[in-house]
Amino acid sequence: MLTTNLDTAMTISVIIPVHGAANKFKQCLGSVAAAAKTFDEIIVVADADEAAARFAEKSGIQVIRTGKRPLGPARARNLGAEMASGDLLLFIDADVVVPPDIGKAVLSAFQRHPHAAALFGSYDTDPAETNFLSQYKNLLHHYVHQSACEAASTFWAACGAVRRDIFIQMQGFDEKFSVPSIEDIELGYRLNAAGHSIRLVKTLQVKHLKHWCLRGLLKTDFFQRALPWSALILQKARFINDLNTKRSERFSVVACALLVLSPIFWPAAGALISIVPAALIAGLNWRLYRFFYRKRGLLFALGAVFWHGFYLFYSGIAFGMTVAKFLLGCDRFRVAYNPYAEKSR
Repeated sequence: MLTTNLDTAMTISVIIPVHGAANKFKQCLGSVAAAAKTFDEIIVVADADEAAARFAEKSGIQVIRTGKRPLGPARARNLGAEMASGDLLLFIDADVVVPPDIGKAVLSAFQRHPHAAALFGSYDTDPAETNFLSQYKNLLHHYVHQSACEAASTFWAACGAVRRDIFIQMQGFDEKFSVPSIEDIELGYRLNAAGHSIRLVKTLQVKHLKHWCLRGLLKTDFFQRALPWSALILQKARFINDLNTKRSERFSVVACALLVLSPIFWPAAGALISIVPAALIAGLNWRLYRFFYRKRGLLFALGAVFWHGFYLFYSGIAFGMTVAKFLLGCDRFRVAYNPYAEKSR
C-alpha cells in the first residue's frame, strides 16, 4: 500500500496519445495549452500521426513519434510515461477538452486522498456533437461515473492520473492491447489487486468531442469493450460491483435476456410473461431514465430507453459468448477477442 503523503511540490506530466484525431486533437491541445501553467510538462505521443506531431511541435509541445505503424494507445501512453519526469502522470485522450484548472484539481484531489495511487474523472453533460447517439453515449457514461463509488475499483485513461512510481512498478498499461480497448480498466484491476487505492473524482470532468455513429458504437462497445471485458472478468474470476459491472447492471442484462427469450420459448403467454422482466429493467434503471429526461426531454429519454435496452442485449450476448467459448476451451477465441491473452498462443 502507498503511504507517502503528497505535497504542493509534486509535479505533473500530461501525456496525450493521438492517432487520427485531426481537428479534435487541435481543440484538445488548445485546452491543455491553456491550462499549461498548472502542469510541469506536456508530452504528445503521435502514434503514426505525422500531422498531429507537426502541429504539436509548432505549438512548442514535446513530441514522441512511434513511426509509420500505429502501436495503440497502451504502448503510446507507456512511451510517454518513459519520457515523463513528473511525479504524477496525467493521461488525457486526444478527443477531450480539459478545464483550465485541471492541474490544480488533480493536485487538490491527491492532497485530499494522500494514499491514492491513481484517480480519474468523467465526461461532462455537454458533449460537442449534437446527434442522438453522441448525446446518449456521453450522458450514459457521465451517469455511470457520477453514480459510482468514489473508492473506485478500476481506472479511466481519458482523464486519469497515476503516481509515476506506482505506474512504473505496475509496468504500465498492458501493451497486448494493440487497439483502443480496456487497457485502462485492466490497469485498474491490477492496481486494485495490488492493494492500491483508486479514487473517482466526480468534480473532475472533461468535454468529449467524439462523434458516435451506429457502426462505431457497436464496434467499440461490443468488440473492443464488452468481449475483452467479459474475458477479463472470467480470468480474474470475479465481478467488481461498480461502474458497468455493478449488480443492477448484471440483473438488467439477465432481465433483458428474459424479455427477449420469453416470446420465443413461451409464445402463447410471451407478452404476459415479458411484463415482468420489462418492469424489472425499468425499476433497476429508473434513475438513469429520469436523468435522460431531465437533461434532454421526453423524446430523447424514450429513444435512450430503447438504446439502453439494446446495449443490455448485446452486452449479454458478449458475456454469453465469452462464457461459452471459455467452457469449450477455445483458445483461438481468447486470442481474437481478448487482447489480454497472449498473442503467441
